Amino acid sequence: MNRVFVMLIAGLLAAAAVAHPGHDEFAGAHDGAPIFLAQISTSQHRVRVGDRTMRTNRPAQAEAFVAYAPKVALRWDDNFLYVESDGIPSHPMMIGITAWQQQVPLPQSYTGENAWQIPLMPVPAKNPVSIRGRFLRGAIAIAANGIPIFNPQNNRGEVSAEIGELDQWGGHCGRGDDYHYHAAPLHLQSIVGKGKPIAYALDGYAIFGLAEPDGSEPKGLDEFHGHTTASLGYHYHASKSYPYVNGGFHGEVVERDGQVDPQPRAQSVRPAMPPLRGATITNFVSSPDNRKFAVQYSVNGKSAAVNYATSGDGAWKFQFTNADGTTRDEAYRAGDQRGGGGGPGADQRGGPRGDDPNRRPPQSQKETVSFTPPHSGKFILNSSEVADGGILPKDFTGDGSDATLPLEWSGAPAGTKSFALIMHHIPGPGEVKWYWIIYDIPAGVHALPKNVKDIGTLGNNSVNDRTGYAPPHSKGPGPKTYILTVYALSDPPKLSAPPSDVNRATLLNAMKDHILDTAVLHVVYTRTGTEDDSRPPPRDDRGDPPPPRER
Repeated sequence: MNRVFVMLIAGLLAAAAVAHPGHDEFAGAHDGAPIFLAQISTSQHRVRVGDRTMRTNRPAQAEAFVAYAPKVALRWDDNFLYVESDGIPSHPMMIGITAWQQQVPLPQSYTGENAWQIPLMPVPAKNPVSIRGRFLRGAIAIAANGIPIFNPQNNRGEVSAEIGELDQWGGHCGRGDDYHYHAAPLHLQSIVGKGKPIAYALDGYAIFGLAEPDGSEPKGLDEFHGHTTASLGYHYHASKSYPYVNGGFHGEVVERDGQVDPQPRAQSVRPAMPPLRGATITNFVSSPDNRKFAVQYSVNGKSAAVNYATSGDGAWKFQFTNADGTTRDEAYRAGDQRGGGGGPGADQRGGPRGDDPNRRPPQSQKETVSFTPPHSGKFILNSSEVADGGILPKDFTGDGSDATLPLEWSGAPAGTKSFALIMHHIPGPGEVKWYWIIYDIPAGVHALPKNVKDIGTLGNNSVNDRTGYAPPHSKGPGPKTYILTVYALSDPPKLSAPPSDVNRATLLNAMKDHILDTAVLHVVYTRTGTEDDSRPPPRDDRGDPPPPRER
């Protein structure tokens, strides 16, 4: 760095210090280049210096968040705006919820590598995708106050705003004790200011409130509740009914395991809890430093509460005052979820969640695949029976004839010598279930007929641990999304295990260095449950409970 360049940097920082004394500090290095943290205007943001170039103006996307500084911190590079927060909004929470999973708000570390990221140069997708029945895990947008916004549907496919799951501000807590919205936080408009976005979708396009910046009513909204104007380009608008927020992604996003990837993860200090039927949350209190909280609720007219606090070292103490007047104390520490996990409903459940002798073990396995296969969008998978994102006909489920779905694919890349097929489903974070595996499909085959036989080699499934197709047969209500993926391979997978031992992870790991492209088809199956499942669902650290007792 030459002397002139150093003097230029010093001058800029000195000017900022004069205008905003006491707000500048050296913040270390990033990607091999120093970063200077300056607090200009009302928001924290970082000025990046590298290759003797420097951006001194914050990107336009940052303006939506400045009203919430310093609680929301911003930084950026050439590609992304990074939004950091503790996941706790300035407004109260939880009041008014009548369908409660016993989660409570805990601060989250949405900082550093776990920060939210917004593309600064969003790219219109060649094939925009709807969020209806998809992206049911994780966030689809980030609000101006640093709180994530999830799909208006929960993990079970129900619209949270329509079944009593949300508070007066459109939010609730997921199974990671992470607070997030499922409806547009329209109340933020009065804080961010008239005419500014209240959120940004994770594809990089702004989400405005109910009106245009000039106060006029939005016209010509598309199926995702967005449109293009001369002054703003493409943007979304919130609504008071479905989809509440952006109804899909106009811009490019990567979908992985049912959510936009990458995105931060929430972490809870305690096990997840079952629903507490009959409860209504009546009040919420927090200390200014977000170290002490109280959730007050009633059950059949009787008052109860959860009081919890931290000393700031990762340890949390909970006191549960149950509706029958009994109390119980629990202690938890970040990174250790082996505690009791009883919660306010334990007296009605007969003990903590982990001690339930009738609890059915999960029928899925932990994901052991750590790579993302290529997906160009040119390799296409179709079915004559269902469109992408459509409803899987009953004939191809456990409620029908158990038939395999007819499939056909096109656009395989040059050099393809073999195909493989996997049908899987994500019941919860880090977990996967698979229903159909076929590998060693000859390169000359570009379709599978209904009830296919004698094409390729069948692997096993996680439903009955046998080779062949296991049709979806969910016991829980609500739609579930199943993903069929065809892999174009430069060489057939080399497997030493017999077909009966070839599961999804085994096959993917054997194929990972030979995958040229992938073609994907999403199908949705909805079944009204016939069993009363009172056992708690498996834990989901990213959001709502996945469907219980699912096959």
